[in-house]
Amino acid sequence: MSALRAVVTGASSGIGRATVRALSAAGWQVVGVARRADRLRELAEETGAEIVVADVTSQDDVDALAAAVAAGGPIHALVNNAGGAKGVDSVEASDPEDWRWMFEVNVLGMKRVTTALLPSLRRGAIERGVADLVNVTSLAGHVAYAGGGGYNAAKFAAHAVTEVLRLELNGEPLRVIEVAPGMVRTEEFSLVRYGGDREKADAVYADVPEPLAAEDVAAVIADAVGKPRHVDLDLIVVKPVAQAAPYRLTRGPLEVRGAVAP
Repeated sequence: MSALRAVVTGASSGIGRATVRALSAAGWQVVGVARRADRLRELAEETGAEIVVADVTSQDDVDALAAAVAAGGPIHALVNNAGGAKGVDSVEASDPEDWRWMFEVNVLGMKRVTTALLPSLRRGAIERGVADLVNVTSLAGHVAYAGGGGYNAAKFAAHAVTEVLRLELNGEPLRVIEVAPGMVRTEEFSLVRYGGDREKADAVYADVPEPLAAEDVAAVIADAVGKPRHVDLDLIVVKPVAQAAPYRLTRGPLEVRGAVAP
């Protein structure tokens, strides 16, 4: 069998970029997918990854992606990572266009790419004995919080789609893995959510002891797809120690509060 091959969407920044690096370092041949060609070229130079410029909200782009991937041979993992949040307004006050964007990229984009690349994944499963469909969702897809409205709705939907896929694909040698990160400090997530307001974006992480980095989540993904073929990590929720829930977060040092053994 040739080297293991993976496709990672949202590869131009954050968790996607870190996942391309992690899988490349583990010996995978990786296809990085994103909209920004300049960032993809930098990533390709750094890691040796193949790149495809595509917007997962465009069916034409996804069709072209599927053709490019198929031309290179089967794939053994698909990491649906493209996503994002816009706004923190209440359900009542939030902009429906922000909701539309979040559903397009977090839900419909994931569906489009999954549909397009499942045939290549199946070919990879025949070759390897198993193939991995990894959907990067969010803790926000499992626990609602005030101000989360549209993002909660989109990520709950992404979680539901993942659960349905696991049922529909049962019986095939395909592992459906959901990775649901909590607070991850990346260069763009909160900046996009707050409409480019750097002060508000930075305040999200102020005084939080060691929020997750993109590399932490990428390491979890690389570990999950590297498990023996009979081992399936259905759902992985990964948070910093300081975070108990989206609305329960420690700011300031972590301190022992209970009794301590002598």
